[in-house]
Amino acid sequence: MEHLSLKSYGWKCVLGMEVVYVACLTYGSLFLTGKIQEFHHSIFELFPGFVWGNVGSYVLTGVYFFVMAWIFATYMVWMHNSSLIKNNN
Repeated sequence: MEHLSLKSYGWKCVLGMEVVYVACLTYGSLFLTGKIQEFHHSIFELFPGFVWGNVGSYVLTGVYFFVMAWIFATYMVWMHNSSLIKNNN
């Protein structure tokens, strides 16, 4: 196995996380109704500063997801690369 590149893996994690974030926002706003929509909205409101209908809070939460994706990527690359067995043949 080869070592993972933090830069490549990190940007892939960011892309995936941001796509999921936008998909969840869209799904919760357009396709849910009633109590399940209230529940979905309350989950997003757990993020600091998030307010439904406020574009600034959408961007701020997107930044939170960006940071979380890089933290996750850093941890995963470190775990993968440090677990590789070095063969001295």
